[in-house]
Amino acid sequence: MNRLFRDDALKKIYDKVKKGIRLSREDGLVLYKTRDLNGVGRMADHVRRQRHGNDAFYVYNQHLNYTNICKNRCLFCAYAVDEGDDGAYLWHMDEIEKRLMARIEEPVNELHIVGGLHPSLDFDYFTGLLQTVKRVRPNAKIKAFTSVEIDYLSKLSGLSVKETILVLKEAGLDMMPGGGAEVMSERVRKKLFPKKVNAQRWLEIMEAVHRAGIPTNATMLYGHIETLEERVDHLISLRELQDKTGGFSAFIPLAFHSQNTALSHLPATNAMDDLKNIAIARLMLDNFDHIKAYWVMITEKLAQVALAYGADDLDGTIIEERITHEAGATSAKGLTRDDMERMIRDSGFVPVERDTFYNELRRDGVLTTDYKDKGHGA
Repeated sequence: MNRLFRDDALKKIYDKVKKGIRLSREDGLVLYKTRDLNGVGRMADHVRRQRHGNDAFYVYNQHLNYTNICKNRCLFCAYAVDEGDDGAYLWHMDEIEKRLMARIEEPVNELHIVGGLHPSLDFDYFTGLLQTVKRVRPNAKIKAFTSVEIDYLSKLSGLSVKETILVLKEAGLDMMPGGGAEVMSERVRKKLFPKKVNAQRWLEIMEAVHRAGIPTNATMLYGHIETLEERVDHLISLRELQDKTGGFSAFIPLAFHSQNTALSHLPATNAMDDLKNIAIARLMLDNFDHIKAYWVMITEKLAQVALAYGADDLDGTIIEERITHEAGATSAKGLTRDDMERMIRDSGFVPVERDTFYNELRRDGVLTTDYKDKGHGA
């Protein structure tokens, strides 16, 4: 191929990428505005293969959404309800244990736990939740609570954020997901999620979590009312915090689903935008090791394509996803290990099952020796 790019504006950016020079805000805007998707994808794939070669990761995980009752009621959310509404639920410890035991024969390595800001719970519920999960699944890692939940739990407990994090860590918290920031724009926050913590508070909490030795993910919700400039600024804010703490494990672009929300008039994101967000994240977030293509939000088929556009991780089996499906997601609610490995192989990559911290457990269907030696037979 004589020409790598249809858009000549990408050539200078590619020169920076090859030399390992950090991209600027202006570079990010060029990447978002170009129509040369494949050119952006080629650059992202170059960086992805430098870091991870032909490997593509996934985790055997299970989601637990302990309640859909939430006092924030963000306009983009189809999941939250008020206490007493039809369909409102809260899982107490016996229900949590029941749901864990229903899958106890499966080799679940990670529990992903998030929920709404329930106005009637006390802090003991959350420490009890972690302790229950750890008791039933002692070998699995717990990835739980967004920064929004941590802020709320700090108020419930009367403890500082630092103290709250340490109590949760003692109760079993291993890692945190990256939700709650949505798009770090005060304009967008005021219009769509005014009761949530602002960007500065989100970043402060994430820094405190990282300082406590707990890694987290980071996300960006795109495809609603945000501008391209706000997307780039969000990525740069994440990059700057990562420079300080090194605590972010992965970045996950989250495609907005509008069905059953107050924003149902907005169109769904398209494949070009979905792939571009993944590729640009790989290029702008030069200090993030992993970029996820979250198949729940962009479908299994497009997630496969995303592995050639900068993504190196397809998240996991999930087992029962609730939040995005309430907003109209058409993907499966959960996948098997065979499904995950088939998706990766069919995309031309090597499937690597990982744990929460990206330790390798299985490679191309074969147990890693260290993992097998620790007594894990499946």
